[in-house]
Amino acid sequence: MSWFYQHVFRPLLFLQDSEPAHDSTLKALGFAGRCPPLLELTRAILDVADLPVTAMGLTFPNPVGLGAGMDKQGVAVPTWQALGFGFSELGGVTWHAQPGNPQPRMFRVIAEHGLINRMGFNNGGAPALAARLQEWRRRGLWPAHPVGINLGKSKITPLDEAVTDYANSFRTLWPLADFFVVNVSSPNTPNLRQLQDKSALDEILGALQTINAELGRDGRSKPLLVKVAPDLSFEALDEIVEVALRRNLAGIVATNTTIARPATSDPVATLIYRETGGLSGQPLRARSTEVIRHLRRQAGNRLTLIGVGGIASADDAWEKVLAGASLVQVYSGLVYQGPTLVGEIVEGLRERLAGATWDEVVGLAAR
Repeated sequence: MSWFYQHVFRPLLFLQDSEPAHDSTLKALGFAGRCPPLLELTRAILDVADLPVTAMGLTFPNPVGLGAGMDKQGVAVPTWQALGFGFSELGGVTWHAQPGNPQPRMFRVIAEHGLINRMGFNNGGAPALAARLQEWRRRGLWPAHPVGINLGKSKITPLDEAVTDYANSFRTLWPLADFFVVNVSSPNTPNLRQLQDKSALDEILGALQTINAELGRDGRSKPLLVKVAPDLSFEALDEIVEVALRRNLAGIVATNTTIARPATSDPVATLIYRETGGLSGQPLRARSTEVIRHLRRQAGNRLTLIGVGGIASADDAWEKVLAGASLVQVYSGLVYQGPTLVGEIVEGLRERLAGATWDEVVGLAAR
């Protein structure tokens, strides 16, 4: 199936511009999600092996998750488990509905298996996402794997009102997900990355943890993580670790897309790299791993790290695990490698464990 996707289906899909191709694929996956026989058939064909991992008080069927941005509005929630993912992260979602940035806003760097996007948190808003997730639950189609939600800031909300914006989304969606990720690192909302500043981030996380404690009485609070940019200095990352520990966060997602552009000899890639937006995929792999390794050395096992950025094979995922990631996520790799990627990564990780436990190998390269 991998050969068929890469040599037949992907070339046909790539005849469309990136965003229309994404939308049509998501529509098909959403249709499958409403059809239990199709879900069962998908699950049977892909037949992803088990590799259970426990992290943040949650049990994951395997450590390979769907990265945020693929399913912003929860339109294909049941399908991600059928494709073999051990968890999924929906969003980013903002409190206010917003169209995002003008199109075109997504570009493929095919020669280097990268993607550039400047989507701008296009979504229907937190109340609309809540209604859709409630509908999946009512239909009995909620996945058995953990589901997370990525929270962003509305573009129309001033930075000095960001706390309220995040808090409104968190309170509305709290009953509907297993964990939450605070996104202060997208490069596509003006000035959003300023919220990675120590004092601003502390204020946001403090407010959310207050709500978390209120809604999660009797020890039922939800794991809360923060997603960081790969472009931060190690000193800035150290400050985020300090805030995360002080606010009792469950972990850090490393990393978001980068505004940096690598050197390339490919003329088409050179042209596409002139587009503004965040770059993901293979060009981000090394830097995201470097950030994960640094975070692991600073935080030890006090924070769960979710590694994302340039994972397109079991080797890539294993690199993240050795650097300190207990869980990994894919997005761009799925676009280029196809739906068999999850199973290939899980099987590859099982082989590389070679009898060791998961906890024994996580962070080996950071010690």
